[in-house]
Amino acid sequence: MIKNKARMSNSRRRWVVKIGSSLLTDEGRGLDKNALADWCAQIARLWERNIEIVVVSSGAVAAGMTRIGWRQRPHELHFLQAAAAIGQMGLVQAYQDQFSRHGLIAAQVLLTHDDLINRKRYLNARSTLRALLELKAIPIVNENDTVAADEIRFGDNDTLGALVANLIEADQLIILTDQAGLFDSDPRRNPEARLIQRAKASDPKLATYATSGMGSLGRGGMATKVAAAKRAARSGAETIIASGREPEVLLRLERGGSLGTRLLPDKPPIAARKQWIASQLGLRGQLVVDEGAARVLQQSGRSLLPIGVIDVQGHFARGEVVGVLDQAGREIARGLVNYSAEETVRIKRQPSEAIESILGYVGEPELIHRDDLVLM
Repeated sequence: MIKNKARMSNSRRRWVVKIGSSLLTDEGRGLDKNALADWCAQIARLWERNIEIVVVSSGAVAAGMTRIGWRQRPHELHFLQAAAAIGQMGLVQAYQDQFSRHGLIAAQVLLTHDDLINRKRYLNARSTLRALLELKAIPIVNENDTVAADEIRFGDNDTLGALVANLIEADQLIILTDQAGLFDSDPRRNPEARLIQRAKASDPKLATYATSGMGSLGRGGMATKVAAAKRAARSGAETIIASGREPEVLLRLERGGSLGTRLLPDKPPIAARKQWIASQLGLRGQLVVDEGAARVLQQSGRSLLPIGVIDVQGHFARGEVVGVLDQAGREIARGLVNYSAEETVRIKRQPSEAIESILGYVGEPELIHRDDLVLM
């Protein structure tokens, strides 16, 4: 889907391909260079077919574990970071060795959640990825596990893949895993489980099908993949969850092959600025709104006024991203707030006309303007 001037001048499609730890490390037995060589060869052929590729690669921690000789993923953050530092070098070098055989260049891109929270750094990351694609390089994106703290982690590379898909306005997010796709029950326990071949990314039934268990190597389960598909759909990207062990999986998907689970966006893509707002994983606070305000936001997409707010949670400054909750505690929207938490407490349940008399000044009549608000 063409969404902006940059894309209009470029007929190439754009994919984000996420490869899971269990695939890359052969279930913990070391980096599977044969499998990696096969995916790189497929990616090279996709480039020849006018498809730009960004790879979101797991495997740094797992690769480091095998080099160190660990069989169990450690719980301590500093040991995880050390394993990532050891494994990352070999992982990226393996990608470079394989891509160089096809005349392509690999580029390492390490991101933290802070890179996508800060608007300027977010735009810089987007520009860098686009520049790499213009140079016909293959960005190898991973979370910067060597420095990321638990409270600012993406949490898993499925989430990171979806955020990168939003960032570069990809057409498709391909999640390669060790499962054939999403089933209506756990196929490891139920031999009658049925593969969900096609669904809407926003279908609430998907969450009931997904399992959230973590393996010994990775952090994500099928639930994170379903959540990633919902995120990717915000920028119009289709998500496919498929087995990375299928022969020529990427090439078959490009030809329209019926593999895995295809999750389709069913709503118009939101503007790039609102994608950034929606991508925030760590909110600074929450605003609880009454029934009337919740209805107006969801049905009319209007601004949030102070009079509709009944509770203020957290500590936030003007211009930070906060969540908007209904009275049942469900997040219905999020946006850039025009007043600090302290000021919001003082003006909640008040008409906009009263802001100046309460605070001594009026910045904006809206607590969150509709241009800075995205429905969840």
